Amino acid sequence: MDFLSRLRSIASACWPWLRIPFWVCTGLLFGFVLPYSLILNKRVQNRFNDLVFAVPTRVYSQPLRLAAGVPMNPATLEVELTFSGYVSDGHGDVPGSWAKRGSTYYISSRGYAGPDGGELPKHIRVVLGQGLVESVTDLLSNKEIQSTHLDPARIATVYGAEQEDRSIVQLSDVPPLLIGGLQAVEDRDFKHHIGIDFTAILRAAFADLRAGHTVQGASTITQQLVRNLFLSRDQTMGRKLNEALMSILLEMHYDKARILDAYINEVFLGQQGSQAVRGFAAASEFYFGRRLEFLRPQEIALLVGLVKGPSQLDPRRYPDRALARRNLVLDQFASTGLITPEQAKAAQATPLGVIENGQLPHDRFPAFMQLVRAQITNDFDEETLQQGNLSIFTTLDPATQLFTEQAIDTTIKSLGKRGEDTQSAAVITDAKTGSVLAVVGSKVPGDQGFNRALDAQRPIGSTIKPFVYLVALTQPGRWNLATELDDSPISMRQPDGTPWTPHNDDNQSHGMVPMVDALAHSWNLATIHMGLEVGVPRIKAFLDSFGLTKIQPGPSLLIGAIDLAPIQVAQLYQYLASDGHALPLLAVSGVVDGNGHTIKRYEVQSGQGEYQPAVRLVTWAMQQVAIYGTAHTLAEIPSLSWLHVAGKTGTSNDLRDSWFAGFTADRLGVFWMGRDDNKPSHLFGATGALREWQELFRKLPAQPLSAAPGEGLEMAWINPADGKRSDPQCEGAKQVPVIAGSLSSDSEGCFWQKVGNLFGSGSSTPAPADANPATAH
Repeated sequence: MDFLSRLRSIASACWPWLRIPFWVCTGLLFGFVLPYSLILNKRVQNRFNDLVFAVPTRVYSQPLRLAAGVPMNPATLEVELTFSGYVSDGHGDVPGSWAKRGSTYYISSRGYAGPDGGELPKHIRVVLGQGLVESVTDLLSNKEIQSTHLDPARIATVYGAEQEDRSIVQLSDVPPLLIGGLQAVEDRDFKHHIGIDFTAILRAAFADLRAGHTVQGASTITQQLVRNLFLSRDQTMGRKLNEALMSILLEMHYDKARILDAYINEVFLGQQGSQAVRGFAAASEFYFGRRLEFLRPQEIALLVGLVKGPSQLDPRRYPDRALARRNLVLDQFASTGLITPEQAKAAQATPLGVIENGQLPHDRFPAFMQLVRAQITNDFDEETLQQGNLSIFTTLDPATQLFTEQAIDTTIKSLGKRGEDTQSAAVITDAKTGSVLAVVGSKVPGDQGFNRALDAQRPIGSTIKPFVYLVALTQPGRWNLATELDDSPISMRQPDGTPWTPHNDDNQSHGMVPMVDALAHSWNLATIHMGLEVGVPRIKAFLDSFGLTKIQPGPSLLIGAIDLAPIQVAQLYQYLASDGHALPLLAVSGVVDGNGHTIKRYEVQSGQGEYQPAVRLVTWAMQQVAIYGTAHTLAEIPSLSWLHVAGKTGTSNDLRDSWFAGFTADRLGVFWMGRDDNKPSHLFGATGALREWQELFRKLPAQPLSAAPGEGLEMAWINPADGKRSDPQCEGAKQVPVIAGSLSSDSEGCFWQKVGNLFGSGSSTPAPADANPATAH
């Protein structure tokens, strides 16, 4: 009997025993496994073909401009670098790093795509001195460059339903060491297996048996991807069978490059609160503050090592574990020939190099972000923002924001127990452009609650007065800064029949006073007399032009009995700070899509300006406020006096609200202090908000205002009694700027003054204002 005959005989004898299992298996194959496989196959194909990774909308600060002459000091530059995720590594030659040697900084920028085009990465040398950038040099060409920008800090993220942070990267842009290293550590047979690796399974089983517990995994890269995309992490037999079957199906339909591309963008590599870090590109930014292509071998090894367990190997929480895992991965890189043993040894000797704070801010500056959302809602609804893959570039300056928060905190704490119930808010802008640089809505940084900067409507007190005087000064034939104003008591009947008897803060009247002194000392009575003569309707119409149409046109308007939010006060003062240009305050500069294309730009084209001579007169008068008036402490602080600040204090009735608005040539700051319950804060403008302004500008680099009168003005000696030119030696004569050509060139001299003295009707003009004590208002 030949072999085949014998085999048939054995089969015939065994068939009765095998018949039932055979038909059961065949039935399972065709009745369940095959249909189930077809269902899984459709699911795998549909999901993978339509695979679109959710990339959140990212919100960025403004890029930091570095150019010779730009105000800058070491503290500010280092804050900006830290916010942008730059690492001080002592060398500054790797993108995203910097080093300091004396007053010289070596910075390797990362480049960025922004609404204005962005910039390529650069290796630069920045020299600081005397509060300015002295020079910026491109180290590649060793030539001084006119201007450059550092890539902006990421300040917020707008997530959709999935709280996942991700940056999409093409396989062709991934460092070869990462691709090779990932396979060397996670799946050495990736190029050859069918989705599951039987050799790896046997190897892992043997290792586990020998150790007595699980020490080695056998999942392929394909299986890990399937687990992330389709399955839970339940350790059940059903889940494992599904994983194996779906991995085989995935390999049947897609090539290795497609699978590896999806894995690199999908793998879970970390967590910050409720936000998951997905993909190597996002992890590179999260852990090192740099793009993937700029990573060094030791940093690539750390990321590859994290695949095993991001939570257990978190380098910020468990640095020793992460270091051991990284060094093990470097050994595997060397053993597979990806790097040399010498390179591995050198890389193992380096620290982890992880930045202190992960770059996944969800809403670090909620008060500012409320303004951002308010400004872009006309162009982008919430659904569009949550769909993601947009980059919103804002005007926020990280150093200004941080210094403003610190200024408020320092001042509040200095009040002791009184500060416990005191709140504060601030808005800081670019004086020339109207760009909003910082918004603080609470004394607690990052407070997600009530935003006082935008929503707290509070009486602004004397902060309104520069605009009352501005309207008067638009009539140079009638008014100038030396014009005498009546500071005598006044009583008026209100519409409800009750008397209105305002008074000065010092409860005194000062007779006839020059306009500039009335503003400098914030005398209410003089302001009211003048405002009534100018006309309350005219002043209200001027305020209406700023959108403040709900103001009641009563005489109390003249001394600030109107409720405004700090952002509205900033909008008013922006008009003065920008030399009579009505610039809207902007918090967004542009929006860029996922391909780096600008889809919306926000910019303001300034016109010719309005009432500029009058604005320049008011600015000069506000500088006197900071010299001998209610904000005279500014002139007494050496680090601030050189700025020649123009500012105005404000205090509401019963010391409830403290305000200060002041500007230099390039920065405007508006601060408010008070209590949420509207009880007295017992703070004047000069003892509360002004102190916050001072704290900020002690740190903030700024350009000084000119102390000289602005263009179109000329200095003149004036007899306040009649507003005509006088001689310097005349009693009571005051030197002030006037609009060029608005006064006759002839001087009346002191003759009529002497005649008046003979008849006993001497001038009531007080001594020069700088001899008068300043009141706190």
